[in-house]
Amino acid sequence: MKRILIREAVKADMPRVLELIRELAVFEREPDAVEVTAAQLEEDGFGSNIAFQSFVAEVEGKVGGMALVYPRYSTWKGVVLHLEDLIVTEAMRGMGLGEALLDRVVQYGSELGVKRISWEVLDWNTPAIDFYEKKGALLLRDWDVVHLDEEGIRNYLKNI
Repeated sequence: MKRILIREAVKADMPRVLELIRELAVFEREPDAVEVTAAQLEEDGFGSNIAFQSFVAEVEGKVGGMALVYPRYSTWKGVVLHLEDLIVTEAMRGMGLGEALLDRVVQYGSELGVKRISWEVLDWNTPAIDFYEKKGALLLRDWDVVHLDEEGIRNYLKNI
């Protein structure tokens, strides 16, 4: 069995993190949806106004997975942590990288003292759903994700 190293991502990891993000977009059937750049990830993760924390999973010196989290605030619970994405490259799935990354995210949330860690999963991604449920996560199937994209924001503002 190959040794997995989970570590905090560094600025130099961001081009590889972007590759993983693009791979996820293809998997999620939205290959053209990624707008973020490696430079933006570098600035947002390591610049003067840090927006997220990220972890990478390495096997034999190769980054094969990542997890990106950021704090949120719940009016019911207080400080919570949002897991934006947990990605394992297809070639390294089944090696334990996803579990090791999720373990690290949960440890990080505990270190911060958050009241909840939350994330979304596509309803057709049954391997991920099964994985999260086996780890003890609760799926709230009666909630829908709501968002305004850039065009939606512009249109909204035109009407106020």
